[in-house]
Amino acid sequence: MERTTFGGGCFWCVEAAFKPLDGVESVTSGYAGGHTEDPTYEAVCSGETGHAEVVQIEYDPDAIAYEDLLEIFFTIHDPTTKDREGPDIGSQYRSAIYAHDDEQLEIARAFAEELENEGLYDGIVTEIEPLETFYEAEEYHQDYFEKNPNDAYCTMHAAPKVEKVREKFGENVAAEH
Repeated sequence: MERTTFGGGCFWCVEAAFKPLDGVESVTSGYAGGHTEDPTYEAVCSGETGHAEVVQIEYDPDAIAYEDLLEIFFTIHDPTTKDREGPDIGSQYRSAIYAHDDEQLEIARAFAEELENEGLYDGIVTEIEPLETFYEAEEYHQDYFEKNPNDAYCTMHAAPKVEKVREKFGENVAAEH
């Protein structure tokens, strides 16, 4: 098993998009990229801790490649808007890839550069850095979309991301989801 950590706006939406993928063993919502130890959701939302809302994905690289996870990540959010995704504004919603090793870091940087070179995006602002520390978010944030599928925010923002993954990457979506 390997891990990677992505931030692409609200972690509820990012978690929901990655959970149904074949080869993804777990997706945990949390915080990374900040300067405060053991931040709380309220502190992160204040924008003063420096953390981004992220998900840590544990996956089987024999079942799903890191590059596939990157492609999905760049598909489900706008990597060209600084500190914003949809209605969520603030540095805690920034686009970020926190690599777990030098190989991930190199692959992620090359992947983003290739997207720019191909003209798929103009001005990618995704922060691509080594992961220093991941803090797991409070329990009520875990599996939020799964537990609250009728929540207005989820139906407006998370559900379309899940549907986009199913439409574009259907062959990678587990049958039971």
